[in-house]
Amino acid sequence: MASERQTIQDFYQVAQARDFTRNFQFRIASITDRGAELFTPEDLVYAQTGILPAREVNNVTVAYMGMTFNVPGAASYPGSAGYAITFRSDSEQVIRRIWENWQRLTFDDQTSTGTYRIFGTSKLTMNLLNQNMDVMRQYVLHGVWPQAVGEISYDMAGTGDVLTFQGTLAYQYWTRGI
Repeated sequence: MASERQTIQDFYQVAQARDFTRNFQFRIASITDRGAELFTPEDLVYAQTGILPAREVNNVTVAYMGMTFNVPGAASYPGSAGYAITFRSDSEQVIRRIWENWQRLTFDDQTSTGTYRIFGTSKLTMNLLNQNMDVMRQYVLHGVWPQAVGEISYDMAGTGDVLTFQGTLAYQYWTRGI
């Protein structure tokens, strides 16, 4: 029987063959609302951070003759009620204005109107990149709508750092392509 012990050499060989994912190997490719592109590719260059979404299959317990069995239930999407993207703030506040306008279209408290409904054709598409920066996998969040526009904190005694803000979406579910 062969030894099941892993060695440093085994780790090194597998690491050479597969390498590791780096935290900058993603791009938000598009955000659309009812089929219309909200952000240009130039706007999306300012997207600084994003998170690959989670998915769970719920466990359902079934009791039978004194035993408990675990069976798969429905899928759920943890974090779908608040998916945050951090954007670098451009000097003319173009990206923040897009978020503000989109959020007002969803619900405008000044007129008590909006398109507060399930957004079936609104999507966020995110690309996962390989070491050559080619798309190797794509994730699509379906039914997105703008939940929150985050604050931007200014400081007159600051050092000139680039400011950021969070745009938070809610979505219904996600799919994986490629």
